[in-house]
Amino acid sequence: MRALCEKIIPSDNCSWRYCLYKLNEIPFNWHYHAEYEICLTLNSQGVSHIGDHIAPYGDFDLVLLGPDLPHTWQSQPNHDGTEQLVHVAQVPSQWIEGLVQNNPELADLNHLLRKARCGVRFSEQTAKSLLPLFETIGSADPLHRFNLLMSLLYTLSTNESQTLSSQEFSFPRTLDPAKDKFEKVLNYIYDNYCDPLSVDSLAQYTHMSTNHFHRFFKKRTECTVTEFINQLRIAKACKLLVNSSVPISVISDQCGFNNISNFNRRFLAIKLCTPSEFRSRIHQATLI
Repeated sequence: MRALCEKIIPSDNCSWRYCLYKLNEIPFNWHYHAEYEICLTLNSQGVSHIGDHIAPYGDFDLVLLGPDLPHTWQSQPNHDGTEQLVHVAQVPSQWIEGLVQNNPELADLNHLLRKARCGVRFSEQTAKSLLPLFETIGSADPLHRFNLLMSLLYTLSTNESQTLSSQEFSFPRTLDPAKDKFEKVLNYIYDNYCDPLSVDSLAQYTHMSTNHFHRFFKKRTECTVTEFINQLRIAKACKLLVNSSVPISVISDQCGFNNISNFNRRFLAIKLCTPSEFRSRIHQATLI
């Protein structure tokens, strides 16, 4: 079965991504991506597939995966109906490897990153010791998140681990046309997100049916096309609100929204405040 390439979008104002999944069960989703992944699975038991390694897993399963290593977990619903929790940190390989290379203080992480290429699993004791750190990441501001990530990697580098896959994996671009197609449409969206864009036109651009394109895009980004485009537009609007005194109605037009009411509604949904409230808060903060 061919592994699916996923595109990872970093968290807001971060170079990497953290997410907490709350699931009734974990479906089989054989995939890979260019990022390192730290995965802590709680209140769950099933089978993990990592490279050519297949084995049962249980509660407090803590694994570090290297870039392009295909993987998935798979479980059934718990008998008592409780949720299964999965803490996931996904760290771009070029970014973290650049940090390690350019900062001698991080040199000890080199060995950990090399081992991760085949996947490594840590003890239940290590997983339990790191749970409070994972639980803090979700509510931390970007700088605190960075410090927590460094603490997490340091702890992993100083604890014993079990190597999982017997080999590293590589997926050349020429062997993965789906990856090329996704990067092509993603670049097109980045270049044109302030212009009128429809799912139908993007589906035609990728030579897919509209329904197929919906599934294709959401599988790789965990959001719909509309949600993704709105996130880009609101991010640009925030920059304009901070760095200019341009009227909000003009910013709405510049960011691709068809009317001010739609802009205000989308802004509120993503930033939990209106554009005028956002600008006012930024202005007040600069006066302090």
